[in-house]
This record gives sequence, structure tokens and C-alpha cells, in this order.
Amino acid sequence: MREYLQFYINGEWVDPVTPKVHDVINPADESVCAHISLGSEADVDRAVAAARKAFDTWGYSTREERIAVLESCVATYEKYYNDMADAIREEMGAPKSLAVSAQAHAGLGHLQEALRVLREFDFEEDLGEHRLFKEPIGVCGLITPWNWPVNQIGCKVAPALAVGCTMILKPSEVAPLSGYLFAKIMHEAGVPAGVFNLVNGDGPTVGAALSRHPGVDMMSFTGSTRAGSLVAQNAAPTVKRVTQELGGKSPNILLDDVDMKTAVTRGLLHMFTNTGQSCNAPSRMLVPRAQLAEAEAIAAEVSASVVVGDPANEATTMGPVVSELQFNKIQGLIEKGIAEGAKLVCGGPGLPEGIDKGYFVRPTVFSDVNNDMTIAREEIFGPVLVMIPYDTEEEAIAIANDTPYGLAGYVQSGDIAHARRVASRIRAGNVHLNGASGGYNVPFGGYKQSGNGREWGAHGFTDFLEIKAVEGFGG
Repeated sequence: MREYLQFYINGEWVDPVTPKVHDVINPADESVCAHISLGSEADVDRAVAAARKAFDTWGYSTREERIAVLESCVATYEKYYNDMADAIREEMGAPKSLAVSAQAHAGLGHLQEALRVLREFDFEEDLGEHRLFKEPIGVCGLITPWNWPVNQIGCKVAPALAVGCTMILKPSEVAPLSGYLFAKIMHEAGVPAGVFNLVNGDGPTVGAALSRHPGVDMMSFTGSTRAGSLVAQNAAPTVKRVTQELGGKSPNILLDDVDMKTAVTRGLLHMFTNTGQSCNAPSRMLVPRAQLAEAEAIAAEVSASVVVGDPANEATTMGPVVSELQFNKIQGLIEKGIAEGAKLVCGGPGLPEGIDKGYFVRPTVFSDVNNDMTIAREEIFGPVLVMIPYDTEEEAIAIANDTPYGLAGYVQSGDIAHARRVASRIRAGNVHLNGASGGYNVPFGGYKQSGNGREWGAHGFTDFLEIKAVEGFGG
């Protein structure tokens, strides 16, 4: 049992102003695996005061000073790498292989990438007799989700540190263990007091207090579109900058010249990675109508190969969803798909065979789905894929774009030039061709209700910077 009852404020582990203990549930066996404290507005006030004071020095630190701190963060994270993977497996059910190879690696990768960018980043621009300066925006409130917990922490904290901002992190109270460990890494790495602060809590209390706080200059939020809208509303009276990475219902267009077995297999395995709990998951597979039966057969075969079970087992390829709340939501949407007349290819409601506890969902594929069905419109956030048939390429593109979201898109074709032409017409922030995925240097973010701003790499620095023009600088 982990007892993580303190917050990290001003370089110290401190007790909450008002104790309020919260159980953290291991989704694989439904046991209580940790206790944390839920913070209050008073805890946020303390953290903001520490961050504001620290900004007076960190905001004017040199590039060399920030490089040294990031180098220490990288080295310290490497020391705790396996501990981070264990924490993520325990808090949100990521299979051991995924926790080690991708989930834990993401936190390290963002720190390394921020360090690489910082070494060469141009904080000044010469306009002849004038000069532009890129300066840290100030105190940042960072709210992160439970599905890729340290990925989202890393891609916010690393650039904020690199450019000279100070910050208060509120990780998800559903999966807070990795955030707590991340704070320990920041402390051991020697991040100056007040530069990085952590306050655990829920959205309506700590999240809202951060968003409203006049001492916070910027909010960076990752989560649902509904919650992101509330953050923006709370931030509006103080006119602070708000960046958001929100939901998605990403199309995966299989063009008629594709190798169907390769494309369907790739799409299904991607969809089931992280138990479908990725905002950019390729959850709508668009298939040429003439090849739909073939695609269904392949999907059933691939789904049967998925090993659902204990995340600690090396053989497991898909763990549970994160919570009872998510489990019940997903079960309801599967039932809705059946009620609305979609064809159930495999999976369906209930626990997988041989499993009697934990929040496990059967790998599920629907076919003969039209884009007006609930399962084609709503972000399910579980291992549920819908197959939508199309008759013409123009129709496929129209279906792909017929969504309030625009985070990601996928195009698969036997002809890369063909794939590129279709990709140019997809309204999304990231479009993946034939299974390609970007590195930590590729900007991540969406169009429409999938958010605004970009994270990752050099583009991830931008949202944490203000632009100051000094006219007459050249004399």
C-alpha cells in the first residue's frame, strides 16, 4: 500500500491544509493500492504563491542554468525508470510490456527532447533596428489525465522548465502514482524550490481553483472536451492563456488499393493498445464496401489473438480499463451499439471469458455502422472499434471529417502518393500514413473540439512563451 498523502510545494513535502484521503484503485483487481490527499483552494493558493516567488529568479535564469537542471532531471528519471513503469501498471492497468516500452519511456523522452531543443532554441529574433524576445509566460497550471499519465506530465513540464516557467501540476486523482514519483524525481534532480509544485485533487476543486486563480498566467489541460471547456470558462475572467488537448474520434481510411490483412491488423492492434484509452486511437475504420466482409473476418481473427489479463503477466497484451466508471460507460455504449442495429463482429458486453474481477472489457468490433450511430459519434475510450463501409473515396473523406473532433487521422494505401493526397484533405492535427507514428519532435494537437495549441518538440515551447517586441533596439 502506497501512502502518498503529502503535496510537493516550494521544494518540500507538506501536509494538506485540510486532510481529505482518497483511495486509489488498482483496476486489475479492484483493490485499494494507495491513498492520496485531495487538495483544496487553500493548497492551490500556497502552491501559486511559491511558484510566483520562484518565477522572480527562474524566469530570468540563463539557458545554461536550465540545461543543467534538465540534464539532472533526465539522469534522475533514468534511475527511477522501472519504478515509473511499475507505478503506471499499478495505477491504470497498462500491461508490463507497454508500461516499460512506451508509457514510462514517454516521460523520459519529453525531458530528453526538451533538452535537445533548448540547446539550440532561438529566444531572440533580429529585425534590424528592432528585436523580438521570447520570454516565459510565467506561472502555469498543468492538469493531466490518467490514460498516458507521465507522457502528459512530461510534455508539459519539460518545455515549461526549459523556457523558464514555474508551475503547479495537478495529475489525475484516478492515476496519481506516476505524478507523485515524478515530483520525487524533480526534487532529487535539484529543480529549484517553487519552480515545480504538485497538488493532488479533483477537477471541480483543485482544477477549478487553478483555472480561476489570478496568480496563474496560463493553463495547459489534457482531458475530455467537456472538462476542457470548463477550464476555459473558469480561466476567461482573468484572460489567461489556455491550451487544450482534448478528445478524438479518429478515422482510419483503408483505401481500395491497400493490403487488407496488413491494414486491418495494424488498425486493430493500434486500437487495442492501451485498452483503447488513447485520445488519438483509430476508432472508426472506414472500409470499401466491397471488402467489408473480408475486413470483418480479419478483425475477428486479430481480436481473438489479443491476450487480456493481469498487467503484471509478460504475456498480457491488453489490461483493464482504468476504473469502474469507465467500465460502466463502455458497457453502456456497447449495448447502445447493439440496440442501434450495428453488427457485432466480436466481443460485446460483459467480462472476458475466465475473468471474474477487474475492469476488463472484451476486445469488441462492430461493423455495418453508419456515421450517425452513437458508437460512431461518441468517444468510447475503450477497446471498441467501429467499421463504417463506404462506396467512393469522396464519401470516405466526407465521413472522416464528419465529426466534431480533429485530433488524428489515419490513411492506409498501397500507393504512398495516393495516401498523401487523401491525407491532405483530412481535418486533423496529426495524420498517420500506413502506420507511421511521430517521434517526440513532432507536434501533437488537434483541430476543432480536439483542442488548440501544440505540444511536443520545439512547437511545444511556443505555448509557454510570450513575444516581446523592443523597437529601436538597434539604436
